[in-house]
Amino acid sequence: MKRKTTIILLFAALIVVVAVAVFASHPSSSDNLLLLVPDGTNFSDARVQVWVDAGKEEGLHIIPVHDSDFLRPIYGHSRCAGLIFPDSIHKQASDLVVSSIKQFVAKGGNLLLVYDAGTLSSEGRYALGNSRLSDLAGVKYALYDDLRENLIRWSALKTSNKIVQDFDVPPGKYYPFQAPATVTTDSSGQTFDVQFRRYQFEDLKYPNFVTSGDYSGKELFHSDAGVAAGEHSYGKGFVLFVNLPIGYLTTITDGLPLHMFLKYFAEHRLALPYLMSVPDGTGGLVLNWHIDSNAAIEPLQEMESWSLLDQGPYSVHVTAGPDAVAIGDKMGVDVEHNQDIKGLIKKYIAQGFTIGSHGGWIHNYFAAHIETDSPESMQQFLVLNKAALEKEAGRPVVEYSAPNGDQPLWVTRWLEAHGFIAYYFTGDSGMGPTEVYRDGNRAGSNIWAFPTLHLDRAAAFEEFPREGYSDAEVGAWLDSVTNFVSDHRVVRLVYFHPPGILRYHSIIDRWMEQTARLKTTGQFRWYTMTEMANFLNSRKSVNWKVSQKDRVITVDAQHPVSLEHLTWWFPADKFLRPEANGEATVLQTATGWIVIAGRVKHLQITARMAS
Repeated sequence: MKRKTTIILLFAALIVVVAVAVFASHPSSSDNLLLLVPDGTNFSDARVQVWVDAGKEEGLHIIPVHDSDFLRPIYGHSRCAGLIFPDSIHKQASDLVVSSIKQFVAKGGNLLLVYDAGTLSSEGRYALGNSRLSDLAGVKYALYDDLRENLIRWSALKTSNKIVQDFDVPPGKYYPFQAPATVTTDSSGQTFDVQFRRYQFEDLKYPNFVTSGDYSGKELFHSDAGVAAGEHSYGKGFVLFVNLPIGYLTTITDGLPLHMFLKYFAEHRLALPYLMSVPDGTGGLVLNWHIDSNAAIEPLQEMESWSLLDQGPYSVHVTAGPDAVAIGDKMGVDVEHNQDIKGLIKKYIAQGFTIGSHGGWIHNYFAAHIETDSPESMQQFLVLNKAALEKEAGRPVVEYSAPNGDQPLWVTRWLEAHGFIAYYFTGDSGMGPTEVYRDGNRAGSNIWAFPTLHLDRAAAFEEFPREGYSDAEVGAWLDSVTNFVSDHRVVRLVYFHPPGILRYHSIIDRWMEQTARLKTTGQFRWYTMTEMANFLNSRKSVNWKVSQKDRVITVDAQHPVSLEHLTWWFPADKFLRPEANGEATVLQTATGWIVIAGRVKHLQITARMAS
């Protein structure tokens, strides 16, 4: 009898040990978003890390969890903020996993359900009729029996001007960015008056499962396939259904959809506190100048009298060689010998601007050969450009922009290996600074891409008239993107070539009046790529967690050097005024609280939930 009792006690102790191990390996926190992945999947898999990295960039905690851990009752699902069932990596799922997810939501859980997650059984078959998760999605989809090869349709992503404001999407990425006089509606009467666009092209088309039947919730995005995204209640819980492969898209340089749905889920649906991506919670712009030939020198001299030069700092990138189109044409900037450009560079440095490298020595030649010639033969041009600018600037050059936007993956790797920390990027358009994924993997460890903003098809100023945008629309776009970064407290990049900006002098002056006004009130800043990249790399070193007791949450943050300028956001509709135990500034905004850390290594912030 004693032996039997001992065995039972040992077994019970083993369960406790296992439970402790589970919680130790998967820390539970009131703000954690669990990312469900199949058993046997390595958490370092890029299809997992793309979500984890997106969470870090958005200031959220995404914790990968294997199916078997999620299925254990001892895991404690209720102690997480929500569950993500991701596309691509979790296309197959057992009936047990599907039913457990439904129970999780029905009991009050929050779910982000993405595209093809769980559309196949463990044996790799589509369910009869429609997806087993159609009731969670709120609409029938994955209609394999009826549609077969027409199961998925590529079409434009449409939404309303009102809804897009909640998704951190900058004007111009959706178009028209001003509310149109006339709007179109679907069969339910829902308004869809804007579409997503891409730089140099028009409609941006995405794959969607064709949906069938009425949607039971609020449709957020629509396509020709049906419901592209929507939200609705399920039992006591909530589901945000995204009918787009947002995880996969991020791995091929279209990360905006993942970031915008993730941020919406966390901020607008779950009201989670988050670590902001800008210093002191102040949004702003990077203005990136591309100087690629001696045709830019006279425009630069003309611009010296502009109000543009009274502000900044800006990121000024130069192609430094004596040639521009072909070897020997003498059409280049010629930094080593041209006294005019030498004087301008010295002036820019004195004003606090950052000098960066624009490609490799001979602008057009480099752009024309970068994809066809060997990396070994092209690296010499990168070396020459960097060396010439560093000699003139008297400091390391750590910013880069690719001529014609053409940047093969080997260039990014070369840049990071040679001390660069930031580069202009034509992929991932609409996003803020991001650590890019390309060809399925992350391109670099501590180097940040700065995607360019665009006005529908155009981004550089010389492109606006060529593409038919009026001066009034260009001015309205500059006004809108400035208000966007100020209101959303984020950073975005705008770029130009000096010859192309000349015709917009009066519009630039009005723009400078707006930015100066917002800067005076502390609502806007100009940033350089270097400043933001250094901040974001330092931000990666912060270790912070959220705990909850009763109706009070505590943010505990530590940094090996300093937390200074790091900022946390608390939505006002969920939290009363936060209090900081340590040097910090607490400010109230129209929609929330921001807590800005001072020059300390450790900070605790407590916030009581509103009744």
